[in-house]
Amino acid sequence: MSDTPPPDAAAAIARLVPADTTRAVAILTRLAGDIDLAEDAVQDALAAALVHWPSTGVPPSPAGWLVTTAKRKLIDRLRRESSREARHAEATALEALGRGDDTEETPAIDDDRLRMLFTCCHPALALQVRVALTLRLIGGLTTAAIARAFLVPEATMAQRLTRARHKIRDARIPYRVPEAADLPERLAGALAGGYLVFNEGYTASSGERLTRGDLCAEAIRLGRLLRELMPDEPEVAGLLALMLLVDARRDTRTSADGDLVLLADQDRARWHRPLIDEGHALVRECLRVNRPGPYQLQAAIQAVHTDAPSAAATDWRQVLALYDQLLVLQPTPIVALNRAVAVAEVRGSAEALALVDALPLGGFHVFHAVRADLLRRLARDDEARLAYDAAIAVTANDAERAFLRRRRDQH
Repeated sequence: MSDTPPPDAAAAIARLVPADTTRAVAILTRLAGDIDLAEDAVQDALAAALVHWPSTGVPPSPAGWLVTTAKRKLIDRLRRESSREARHAEATALEALGRGDDTEETPAIDDDRLRMLFTCCHPALALQVRVALTLRLIGGLTTAAIARAFLVPEATMAQRLTRARHKIRDARIPYRVPEAADLPERLAGALAGGYLVFNEGYTASSGERLTRGDLCAEAIRLGRLLRELMPDEPEVAGLLALMLLVDARRDTRTSADGDLVLLADQDRARWHRPLIDEGHALVRECLRVNRPGPYQLQAAIQAVHTDAPSAAATDWRQVLALYDQLLVLQPTPIVALNRAVAVAEVRGSAEALALVDALPLGGFHVFHAVRADLLRRLARDDEARLAYDAAIAVTANDAERAFLRRRRDQH
C-alpha cells in the first residue's frame, strides 16, 4: 500500500490543520493544564490520522476524532512516563475529567479558546511574545509563518515560543477567563489578540490563498464572546464592528480564479449586507457612548467605505478626518501609511508620496505596493516598477505576489 494518503484522507487532514487543531489544543490544555503536553498530544493525533485514515477512512467527525485521539495519546504518555503512583493517578483523573468533552461544545462564556486567548495575552508576558503565542495557539500559524511575520529566523521564533510556554507553566499563569474585576486591565491584550487572528484570516501572511475564512470566523466568534463578557465596553463593540464590516467584503476580494480584486473594483452588490447592517449598528452605538478608541475609529472608517454605493462615491474627506483622529491615538507607521492613502484621494498623490517616503516600513510589502501605486499615478513608471519589485520580494502570499506582478507588468 502506498504511504501517500488517498485524496479524501489527505484533504480531511489538511482541513484539520487550520480549522480544528487550535480547538483541540485548547481543550487538552484545560484538561492537562500544560500547553506543551497539549500540543504534543495533538501532533501525535495528527500523525495517527496519517497512518489510520488511509485504511479505515475519514471518520464522520474528524475534529471530534482528533480531540478523542489526542486525549488518549496524552493519557498514554502520562502513564508511560510516570515513575510514581501520583503520575498514574493524574492520568486516571485526566481520563475521567475529559470524558464527554470529545464532541460537545462548551458553553459560550466557558469557552476553551477564549481561555487560551486570555492566557496568550497575559500581562506577565512580553508584548511580542503575546502576539506570537496568539498567532500560534489561536490562529494556528506555523512557527515558520510567525517567524516570517517577525522577520526573524525560524529557530529564533521556536525558542521564543518554547520559553513563553515554559513561563506560562513555571509562573502558573492561569488558564481561565479573568474575573470581572480583572477584565478591564486584560482587555487590551485580548482585543489585540483577536484582531491579529482576524488579520491573518483576512490576508494570509503566506500560502496560495489570499484569505482564510476559518480564522475570520474564529476571530468574530471570539469577538462576540468578548462582547458578551463586556457589553458596555465600546472598544469591544468597535473591534466586532470592524471585523464584521471588513469580513462582509471577503467574497469579493478575489475573482473566480483566485486573483486579488482591489476595493475600488469589487462588486458591491455581493457584499454581505447583514454583516454590514450589524456593523453599522455597532458603530452607531459606539458614537452614542462617545469614548472613541482605535478599534472604534477603524470601524468607523470601514463604515464609510461600506456606506458608499460606489468607489467614486466614497467620502474620502471623512475617511481622512477619521485617520487624523486615529493617528493621534495610535501614532504608528502602519496607521500613517493607511492615512497616506486617504491623503492621496483628497490632496493628491504627490503629497501622499512624500508622507509615505518618510515611513520606516521597508520590510512591509504594503508599503512598497502603496509607493508603487502613487508613483504610477505620478507617471514615474520606472520607479513604480522598482517599487513593485520590492513589494514582490517581501510578500509570502502567492495571490498577492501574482497581483503585484500583474500591476507591475501593466505599466
